[in-house]
Amino acid sequence: MIALLLRDIRLSMRSGGGFGLALAFFLIVIVLVPFGVGPETSVLGTIAPGILWVGALLACLLSLDRIFALDYDDGSLDLMATSPLPLEGVVVVKALAHWITTGVPLTLIAPVLALLLNLPQDGYFWLLVTLAIGTPALSIIGTFGAALTVGLKRGGLLLSLLVLPMYVPTLIFGAEALRRGMRGMEAGVPLLFLAAISLAALALLPLAAAAAIRINLR
Repeated sequence: MIALLLRDIRLSMRSGGGFGLALAFFLIVIVLVPFGVGPETSVLGTIAPGILWVGALLACLLSLDRIFALDYDDGSLDLMATSPLPLEGVVVVKALAHWITTGVPLTLIAPVLALLLNLPQDGYFWLLVTLAIGTPALSIIGTFGAALTVGLKRGGLLLSLLVLPMYVPTLIFGAEALRRGMRGMEAGVPLLFLAAISLAALALLPLAAAAAIRINLR
């Protein structure tokens, strides 16, 4: 599993769909928002939680179609399906590699970009916490979506249409926890819901993704 994880991380770095593209897209979204909304710091500070979470969510979408596509094209996915490692374990490793190359960099750079949106000082801690808890769900859900569309030509648009509705609960609770935290309100409830989504996705979606891959490989 460790060898597969390291391999996927290296492939993500080299294929052009890794953390560099996601970070560049995240930066573009955050930079463009003040031009569209206006330079009023009070307005930017109010909408900052939602904008930061939407930017992170959309940045995660960019590399989802590459999770299984490269392995499917060169036949590696067929070998993985017949290897001693269960296909569910392969799905978990793929999701972990996507989170390491996309979710972790987005989480680390988000406080820096939050300066452009005038995020209140109390919100930086909650920004890191919510993204650290919520981005694993984005990677796992995205891996499930990639498993559903593996083998389809030009399946990127279909993948986005499938995954975006499933991202909505994570977006709602992540942005709400950040909004409450930066205002000094109780943020425990949305944070628990956010953690529950990540744990539920980790428990259920690898099984569903493995079943989808087996069907697509027949």
